[in-house]
Amino acid sequence: MVKVQNRSVEAFLDQPQTGIIAVLLYGEDGGLVRERAGRIAAAVVDDPNDPFRVAEISAAMLKDEPSRLLDEMAALSLIGGRRLVRLGRAGNAYSAGIEAVLDNPAAAGNGSLLLVEAAGLAPRDSLRKLFEGHDRAAAIPCYLDDGRSLENLIHEVLGGHGLDAEPSAMAYLAANLGTDRQITRSELEKLALYKGRNGGSITLAEAEANVGDGAPLARDDVALATAGGDQVGLDRALVKCRISGESPIAILRAVIRHLQRLHLMSLKLAQGDDISRVIKSQRPPIFFKHQPIIQRQLQHWRPARLAQALEILTEAELDCKTTGLPAEAICGRALIRIANAARPRSGN
Repeated sequence: MVKVQNRSVEAFLDQPQTGIIAVLLYGEDGGLVRERAGRIAAAVVDDPNDPFRVAEISAAMLKDEPSRLLDEMAALSLIGGRRLVRLGRAGNAYSAGIEAVLDNPAAAGNGSLLLVEAAGLAPRDSLRKLFEGHDRAAAIPCYLDDGRSLENLIHEVLGGHGLDAEPSAMAYLAANLGTDRQITRSELEKLALYKGRNGGSITLAEAEANVGDGAPLARDDVALATAGGDQVGLDRALVKCRISGESPIAILRAVIRHLQRLHLMSLKLAQGDDISRVIKSQRPPIFFKHQPIIQRQLQHWRPARLAQALEILTEAELDCKTTGLPAEAICGRALIRIANAARPRSGN
């Protein structure tokens, strides 16, 4: 059974573990899924576009020819070397077919690797359970860049161009990036090209001019409005999210991350720490325009109430995945419930 741990992911991507014949990459960050799939493909074959050594399998192919997956895995390369079989947009419907491949000696004996890409999967999803529980398979989650990982990515990309970012610019970039690894890299490369090759620090004005639309992403607007009890702002931000194609689960997770951050800060305040020092010590830094908003929210929310709000959001995410009810309605109802709890009460 192989569930690749975070500390081992980089090494695994460059050299998949011996004995593993199938790898599942899954998560909400589709860009990171694609990026890691590309690295594994490059480790298995010299040219990921070589039609003699790489087979691309689609849902339509498997519907018309269910045995196609096993046939491709059992086939030998005509020009020598390992073969790579790629299956994209996979879901639980593929679990039985993939399990048959994993258990078949013909597929396991010729060095072929099955590379499966999927969106977010819950621990109970059959596809994820299969890859985490089979000794010939490995599962690698691809989480959204957040916190320290996002700050490290920004430093990595900008540093490759001899650049860094002023604290206010770093806070802005952290607030406006992170939903898709490939988009994040593309935006940072665009910013570096704009800055030029003279080195130096990215300013806030340069970051605002090149990344996003000069305002926080819609999902972050949702998080701030929800925790602030701003019903009008929440409605407006949800409309922006729908227009930009944000999924209800991505929205819920953005609010969860925001409340988790508030919860950690509120615990420090409960121990007697200074609110200004707590806010300024956050990594990645909080965008300076958001700092007074965060301060007001910390004065309103207490650790126990934040824990209750997080339970509501976690339950809503699970309902989105399991009940079959409209996910937008589940998400909206949970956010409104928390926003109502955040509204100041007259006489308090």
